[in-house]
Amino acid sequence: MRRPVALRLQAALGTLALTAAAGVVLTMPETASAAAGGATGYATQNGGTTGGAGGETVRATTGTAIHEALCGRASSSTPIVIEVEGTINHGNTSKVSGDSCNTAADKIELKQVSNITIVGVGSGAVFDQLGIHIRESSNIVIQNVTVRNVKKSGSPTSNGGDAIGMESDVRNVWVDHSTLEASGGESEGYDGLFDMKDNTQYVTLSYSVLRDSGRGGLIGSSESDRSNGYVTFHHNLYENIDSRAPLLRGGVAHMYNNHYVSLNESGINSRAGAKAKVDNNYFEDSKDVLGTFYTDQAGTWQVSGNIYDNVTWSEPGEDNNPAGPDPQSTTTVSIPYSYTLDDASCVPSVVSATAGANKGLKVSDGSCTPQTPDPTDPTDPDPTDPTDPTDPSDPDPTDPPSGTNLSIGAGSDGSSKASGTSYGNVRDGDLGTYWSPAGTTGSVSVKWSSAQTVGKINIREAAGSEGTIGSYRVLDHGTGAVLASGSGAGVITFSPVSLEKITFEITGASGTPRIAEFETYAG
Repeated sequence: MRRPVALRLQAALGTLALTAAAGVVLTMPETASAAAGGATGYATQNGGTTGGAGGETVRATTGTAIHEALCGRASSSTPIVIEVEGTINHGNTSKVSGDSCNTAADKIELKQVSNITIVGVGSGAVFDQLGIHIRESSNIVIQNVTVRNVKKSGSPTSNGGDAIGMESDVRNVWVDHSTLEASGGESEGYDGLFDMKDNTQYVTLSYSVLRDSGRGGLIGSSESDRSNGYVTFHHNLYENIDSRAPLLRGGVAHMYNNHYVSLNESGINSRAGAKAKVDNNYFEDSKDVLGTFYTDQAGTWQVSGNIYDNVTWSEPGEDNNPAGPDPQSTTTVSIPYSYTLDDASCVPSVVSATAGANKGLKVSDGSCTPQTPDPTDPTDPDPTDPTDPTDPSDPDPTDPPSGTNLSIGAGSDGSSKASGTSYGNVRDGDLGTYWSPAGTTGSVSVKWSSAQTVGKINIREAAGSEGTIGSYRVLDHGTGAVLASGSGAGVITFSPVSLEKITFEITGASGTPRIAEFETYAG
C-alpha cells in the first residue's frame, strides 16, 4: 500500500544531513572548492567535465551574487568557481543582466554558459525552494550543495518543480556530494529531484542523497524524447521515493553501488528502448525496483551483483513488466570508462558514510574495508567543536539515560532480513544474554501495543563484542522515517516521536555484532 510522502516525512525533517559512519577509505580535498578526484562516469567522456577549474574563484552568499559572478565574466565561457555559503532563496535571488549570462529571478539560471563550478563551502550551501536550472550549457560542476522543497505549484514556485533540471542541448554535467529533497509528491506541489530532457548527455550523479519525493528524476520528458542519455549514477542514496529512480526513456544509463531504500511504487524504470546497466546496488524495503512500468514501450537492462533485500514484485501486465522476482539481463551494455565496484553487501555502509552534502567530499576506494578518517585530517570536525562526538563534555555513551526503560515489558521482534539469537534478549535487562544477526548486518526492533513517545535509545553491546557495530540507522518502523544514523553503539538521541515500533538497523560492522540490550526512553 502506498504511504504518502508527506506523512512519512514528518519524523525525518531533522535529518537533513546523515551522520558520517566509518566504513570506507576517505579521500579529502585540500580546499573546500576542490573536486575530490575529479569527475567520474559518463561525465568523463566527450572531452570530460572540469567545470570552472583554472578560473577565478568568487564567494557568494546570495542567489543574486551567484548571478553577478556569472555576468561579471569576460565571456559566457570564461571559467569560474563560485563558492556558495548560506541559504539561497527567492528573497535574495534577482535577475542580473550581462553579455556573459542569461539569468532569471525565480531560479539559479545556468543558461547558454559553460565552464562553471558551483560548490558549497564553510557552513554549507542550501538552495531553499529555489531550483538550479541548466539549459543550453556545458561543462558544469555542482558539488556539496543542498537543494530542497522546490515547487511547481503553490508558492513560491521555481524551475518547474525540479531541484536540479537540465534541458535543451546540455553536455557534460557532474553533480556530486549533494542532497536533493522535497517534502512530498506531485499532489503537494513538487516534481522531480534530478531531471534531464531535450538532448541532455554525458552526466554523472555521484555520492548524493535523493529523498522524500514522489519522483526521483527522469531522462527524457516523453516516450519520443529519446535524445538523452549517457548518464552514470553511483554511490547515491535514494530514500523514500515513490517512483523514477530514475525513469529512463531511450538512451543508456549506468547505475552502480547505489543504495535504494523505500522505493514505494517503482524504481529504475527503463522504457522506450532504453538500456540500463545495473551493477552491485543494494535494494531494500522496496517494490518493483527494476523493470518497465506504466507503458507498453519496453526498455532493457543488464544486471549483475545486486542485492534485493525485502523487495516485492507486482505481476506482469500490459503496461507493467517488472524485472523480478529473479532479475535477468535482457541486453548488454558496453561502458567506455573505468570504474571500481564496491561489493553490494557493503553499499549501505559505504553510501551512509559518503553520500550527501557536508560530508567532507568523502569517497570510497572500492575495498569495503571499514576505516575511520584520520583524526588529524584538517577537514575533519574541529576537536574543540561542542558538537564533536569526542568532546569530553559529552556524556559517556555507555552511561544509561535517566528515566524508565520503555523496552522492559514491551513486545520485541527483529527483522526478517537476518536470523540470529533470540530477539527477546535485547529487552530482558540481562547483559549476559544478547541478540545477534546471522552475519554482520541485520535489524532488531522493540514494539508496543499502543504508541509510545521515544526520543532516545541506548544500544549496549555484549561483553567481548564492544566496538563491533559500525554504521547504523534508527527507524520509525511504521513510517520508514530515519530518526538517526551514525556509527557505534551507545546512547543515540533524536527528536521525540510517537510510534508503536522502533528499529535499530546495523548496516556495517567489523564482525558479528552482539546486542545485549536495546533500551528505549522518552527523551
